Amino acid sequence: MNLTAVLLAGGESRRMGQDKATLIFRGAPLWERQLGILRELQPEKILVSARQNPVWRPPEIELLLDEPPSRGPLSGLTRALERMETTHLMALAIDMPFMTSEQLRFISSLATIGCGVLPMIGDRAEPLAGVYPREAGGDFLAALAGDNLSLQPLSRSLVHAGKLRSFAVSQGDEQLYRNVNEPEDFKEGRF
Repeated sequence: MNLTAVLLAGGESRRMGQDKATLIFRGAPLWERQLGILRELQPEKILVSARQNPVWRPPEIELLLDEPPSRGPLSGLTRALERMETTHLMALAIDMPFMTSEQLRFISSLATIGCGVLPMIGDRAEPLAGVYPREAGGDFLAALAGDNLSLQPLSRSLVHAGKLRSFAVSQGDEQLYRNVNEPEDFKEGRF
């Protein structure tokens, strides 16, 4: 098995009021922090999925633009699965700053040939920090052509089809999956 990683940075940051990727979190911009975490996994390739070319994207990182109209993370994951040349894709959202390379390494260690890993917190899937097998590409294309763009039902159908294995996140690790959406999320004491 080998791994491609994708940083999902295609959101509009409406609630935040500015590009989340450039917000400083614990001394570094979110984009720099997240790319650093992905680099620690030593994937074959790292991709950035976005609506337009971000000014912060390092030139050695390949850009995947959402095809208009953008359908959120579903667009980015579909494009990444189409582009990858490895057996698995590790996804990480730009706005999950609490995630660690250790957690992502653990998640990826649970993947097997033809089967990825879907973290679950209670009954809610966390598809923006998951591992997807190449075999899920057709399912993503079909979902993109449909009218339900939520990753929740798609994730569950991939588990049912045996293309994803659900993984119950321990209560102590749930905080790692928290995302930041509003300015208040950056105030002292919120994290």
